Amino acid sequence: MHPRPPGTTEWRRLFAAEAGSPRPDLSLLCLLIGTEADPSLDAADIDAARRMLDRLAEQVAPDHRIGRSPDPLAWALALSELLGQGFGFKGRPGDYQRLDSSLLHQVLRRRRGLPILLSVVWMEVARRAGAPVHGVALPGHFVVGFGPPEERVLVDPFGGGRLLTGMDVELLVAAATGTPLAPSMLGTAEPLDIVARILNNIRAWAASRPERSDVSLWAVDLCLLLPSPSPRLHYERAQLLVQKGEYTAGARELDTYADEVAALDPATADRVRRQAQGARAMLN
Repeated sequence: MHPRPPGTTEWRRLFAAEAGSPRPDLSLLCLLIGTEADPSLDAADIDAARRMLDRLAEQVAPDHRIGRSPDPLAWALALSELLGQGFGFKGRPGDYQRLDSSLLHQVLRRRRGLPILLSVVWMEVARRAGAPVHGVALPGHFVVGFGPPEERVLVDPFGGGRLLTGMDVELLVAAATGTPLAPSMLGTAEPLDIVARILNNIRAWAASRPERSDVSLWAVDLCLLLPSPSPRLHYERAQLLVQKGEYTAGARELDTYADEVAALDPATADRVRRQAQGARAMLN
């Protein structure tokens, strides 16, 4: 593990470097998100969280270790027995109201969290144990899959590791979207897609709590450090800065957004540049 960076700037450099690496480390990226919410979190805490994942993986039943049983159902049952039943990792409706439900170090401590964070725990433990595991980003409810598509077993970590039938998955999607399950919803979620979804969840949590604009701002900042971020994030960041009274910084972000969209949408670029002028005028 890296030595403790001296502050937020260095943590963010580490986050950007890991996000841009050929094989991003999902658990490290999730733990680095935690340094934004909890400034007391240091490298020793991050190491401890990663060692906990290692120790959990060592406790997966030996018969289900790599090379002994490649059966997806056996892996799913072994992880469900360990994490869901043994250690009590699962979710409750109230977890959606808590920021720490989106922070991996807190989820490991509390054994509670959002579906996607509990799924991260499952994936990271299962991967360390040698299981053929991946995330499945169902709309509104992230789950975990074991095995190849033709024999995949889906489980719901939020439900304590409940095995999901095809009907269960259809009901989860219908409850979240009101639409039928589409094959495209069952694709494998890549690490950076998972991190982006976690950050979007945090932004959604903060958006309903205007007093937590600080959380909105750092979540947007981290989104901008991911590869190929949406230009719209600059506009969102500008609004947050202006709300905080940081008019010059907000105006710069508005100019950046205008430059990014000018070629495709000149009218929007002109409107945003006028907003930048208005932000600067607030200093007079």
